[in-house]
Amino acid sequence: MRTPPHEPVASDISEAASGRGHKASAPERRCILSGEVSPKDGLIRLAISPAKEDGISDVLPDPLARAPGRGAWLGVTRAELEDALAAGKLRGALARAFKGAKLTVPEDLPDLIETALSRLLLDRLGLEMRAGKLILGSDRIAEQARSGRVALLLHASDASEDGRKKLDQAWRVGRDAEGSGGRLEGRGTTLPLDRAALSVALGRDNVVHMALADDKSAERVQSVLTRLMHFLRAKQPLQNTGEVQSAPRSNDDLSIER
Repeated sequence: MRTPPHEPVASDISEAASGRGHKASAPERRCILSGEVSPKDGLIRLAISPAKEDGISDVLPDPLARAPGRGAWLGVTRAELEDALAAGKLRGALARAFKGAKLTVPEDLPDLIETALSRLLLDRLGLEMRAGKLILGSDRIAEQARSGRVALLLHASDASEDGRKKLDQAWRVGRDAEGSGGRLEGRGTTLPLDRAALSVALGRDNVVHMALADDKSAERVQSVLTRLMHFLRAKQPLQNTGEVQSAPRSNDDLSIER
C-alpha cells in the first residue's frame, strides 16, 4: 500500500515533534499527560497487551520501547502520574491515545513503572559487571577514584554516610575538585536501591558502592538511571542521604512524547 504524499508513517501515538520543517537531532515524543515534547530517551513508553476474550487490553509499561503496536509516552513524575490516575486524567489520555481500544489501567501502574525502570537499571549494571567494567569494593573504588579513573560513582540507598563521604572525597581528589566549591559534582549518586537489591541482582555479597571507569559504560548506566530518577522526582540524583526521598516539584523536567 502506498503512503499518501506528506503523510508520516508511525506506529506510536505521536505528532511531528518539531513542526518547524527540519529534522530533529533526536527522536522526540509528546507526553500524553503534560503535552510537552522532548527526546524520547527520557520518556516511559506504555503499550497495551493483546485483547483478552472480553476484548479488553491491559496497559503496561514498556521500558525498552520494543513492544509491537502503538504506544503512548509519559514524561511526568511518579507523583504527577499518581495524581492523574486518581483524578481519572490518565484514563482519559489513554482513551484518546489508543482510540477504539477497551483498556484496563492497573491501579498499581506507578509501582509497575518504578519496578520496570529499577529492573532495567539493575540489568544494565549486571551487563557492565559481566563485561568487566563495574568496580566493586570500597578499597578498590577509592584507589581508582584517587587516581582519577572513576567516571561514575554509585552508592546503595542504605550506605553509611561515612562510607559515602570517604569515597566522594577520593573521587573529588582524583578529579581535582577538592576545595573547588563544586560539591554536587564531586559526590557520587545515591541510588533508590538498597544493598540487598544490588547484591541479589549482581550475584555478589554486600554490594554497597560501585564505580565505572569507562566513560561509555558510565553513559549507558547514567542514561537508564536518569529516567528512573526523573520518574521518582529527584532533580539531582539522591546525594549523601540515608533515605530515598522525592525532590520538590518544578517545571523544568523532562517531558517527552512520541
